[in-house]
Amino acid sequence: MGITEKNIDTLFVHAEGRGAGFGKALIQHAISLQPELTVDVNEQNSAARGFYLHMGFVQMGRSDLDSEGRPYPLLHLRSSASKNY
Repeated sequence: MGITEKNIDTLFVHAEGRGAGFGKALIQHAISLQPELTVDVNEQNSAARGFYLHMGFVQMGRSDLDSEGRPYPLLHLRSSASKNY
């Protein structure tokens, strides 16, 4: 997991470890350090989108292009500090 200020830049869990709580633990730790986090998720990545929504993130916006101007729509999500895990 990589974080810059309040933004989650990357979060990777090896395929064999998915569903074991590693991602949840990383998000919980990050929120304990910075309650208001943001993350951009590729709209086509339904697994990542579902994970962040399950973790209490809410969609705050959408962009038609990614940060490099490519046609990969991004969803802009923000954590909800009041969510109890």
